[in-house]
Amino acid sequence: MIPTLLTEHDIFLFKEGTHARLADKLGAHLTTSGGRGGVHFAVWAPNAVAVSVIGDFNGWDKLAQPLTARTDGSGVWQGFVPGLGSGECYKYHITSRDGNYQVDKADPFGMFSEVAPRTGSRVWDMAYAWNDGEWMARRGAANALDAPMSIYEVHLGSWRRVPEEGNRSLGYRELAPLLTAHVLELGFTHVELLPLTEHPFFGSWGYQTTGYFAPTSRYGTPQDLMALIDHLHQAGIGVILDWAPSHFPGDEHGLAFFDGTYLFEHADPRQGYHPEWNSAIFNYSRNEVRAFLMSSALFWLDQYHIDGLRVDGVASMLYLDYGRKAGEWIPNQHGGRENLAAMQFLRSLNEAVYRDHPDTLTIAEESTAWPMVSRPTYAGGLGFGMKWNLGWMHDTLKYFQQDPVFRKFHHDKLTFSIWYAFTENFVLPLSHDEVVHGKGSLIGKMPGDEWQQFANLRLLYGQMWAHPGKKLLFMGGEFGQRREWQHDESLEWHVLQYPLHAGLQRWLGDLNRCYRDELALHQKDFSSDGFSWVDFHDWEDSVVSFLRHGHRPDDSVLVVCNFTPVARQNYLVGVPCGGYWRELLNSDAAIYGGSGVGNLGGVVALPVAAQGHPHALSLSLPPLGVVYLKRQASGSA
Repeated sequence: MIPTLLTEHDIFLFKEGTHARLADKLGAHLTTSGGRGGVHFAVWAPNAVAVSVIGDFNGWDKLAQPLTARTDGSGVWQGFVPGLGSGECYKYHITSRDGNYQVDKADPFGMFSEVAPRTGSRVWDMAYAWNDGEWMARRGAANALDAPMSIYEVHLGSWRRVPEEGNRSLGYRELAPLLTAHVLELGFTHVELLPLTEHPFFGSWGYQTTGYFAPTSRYGTPQDLMALIDHLHQAGIGVILDWAPSHFPGDEHGLAFFDGTYLFEHADPRQGYHPEWNSAIFNYSRNEVRAFLMSSALFWLDQYHIDGLRVDGVASMLYLDYGRKAGEWIPNQHGGRENLAAMQFLRSLNEAVYRDHPDTLTIAEESTAWPMVSRPTYAGGLGFGMKWNLGWMHDTLKYFQQDPVFRKFHHDKLTFSIWYAFTENFVLPLSHDEVVHGKGSLIGKMPGDEWQQFANLRLLYGQMWAHPGKKLLFMGGEFGQRREWQHDESLEWHVLQYPLHAGLQRWLGDLNRCYRDELALHQKDFSSDGFSWVDFHDWEDSVVSFLRHGHRPDDSVLVVCNFTPVARQNYLVGVPCGGYWRELLNSDAAIYGGSGVGNLGGVVALPVAAQGHPHALSLSLPPLGVVYLKRQASGSA
């Protein structure tokens, strides 16, 4: 009798599409059978006529270790190979039912892989002793909707390299102390890692995934990645993983045409091929595929203590005509363009994540106006915790790219986002997508001479950190990297020797600290009563002013932005109460590289009505600058 980890209940849930822990059952597992140590193998290949395990241990002989098909109609092939241990390299040799297709496939449930360009899977012991118990006990509060969340987005392979050693990337364990120290210095609450799921093409940045359960071996072992996450957690930093369930590459060793049929993908290219990304699209209507993807998501939360998943390409999953012309797609059963199976999968995915890990979060990269993406499934939503606000990003960057003399004609791009700011739980992203493919760097998008470029970027960050929504910034943006991001080069760390670059990084660190300390700047990010305009009508001067509010009625922060290089003296801004208003932040301070225009630490409110408020502040507005002010309670220093 063949030993197996799979029970009848496992098979039932697998075929039903609701099994969320398939990684415990399928793939390669070190085990003991009849007193003999070895590895139990199980792979889903329902349309194969023969499957065997091949590897270094049998000379890659396709006849040496055949697997046996289960008789329950599951399509699972399984077997036990004695004497194998952790580290063994293997693949599955699959022969299709018609016998015309023979191929060697990596394990879809493999937990570790050979270093690219080699493509074999490795048997691996996943044991690790975690030391992040304190973080795990309190991470629910750190991921809560009313918590401060500023995310540092990182591509590990290019964050920092070693030019003296062939320009190699740092490993997971090498990165741990360096990345942690940098994030702590800047005050970010979370890091978001571009996909670490194993991928054959480094230039895909991880988005063309072949190993949905394996961290890329380019930077080390699974335990090395766990050590990196553990290190960040012990420093109080959350870790979000970018995860791509929307498509996969056609590499021969991967999921494509797995058993001689279109198993994970649709057969019809109008459904199963992504023309923009030259990749295959998952068949979400197949129960086993949904269980495979759901198990991948839960695996990273279970095994690696990941605190959240940023789900890539959600719009491409939701729309059958995404990236297609007329006649290149097939409508759903009702004649519409919505992918009903993908909708159901995303809802089931979010329900499973929040059921099993309610202290984590899911974030959708969804670029359209699809309603209720970050609303509960019981209310008709997709069930995500948050959604990227790509509309805010596009409008804001278009505005800032305008010469200040013309900005008054584009004032609506500053103000429009508030009209829909509370329809979803938004994250404001300035991500890797904005600094690649000829788009240039963030600092390069800013108009004017060098001083004005940096003033503009400090102003952009100041406006962004005060705007409702959580924050995300891609690496290099913190110090104004000049060069467009290159995935095979290190960031331009050397520019921090120059005052304007160092000043920008200092500004971002102070922004993050103020954002975390001032409850009004984050407690009501997703509630309309957390924001109120003071004045958004001054398009002629390109000035906006608004208040952010916390849970306490008297806990408010005033934000005033001047989007022109003209310093404005005695500028009147209405405020709800009198007293002394302390200047919390000023992007034009000399320590940031600014010209030093400010309000000498604060201003006493005048008993003059302005903009619907009973009092007013007479402010000095710095050129291309933003100021944050807060009423100082009587008796406080």
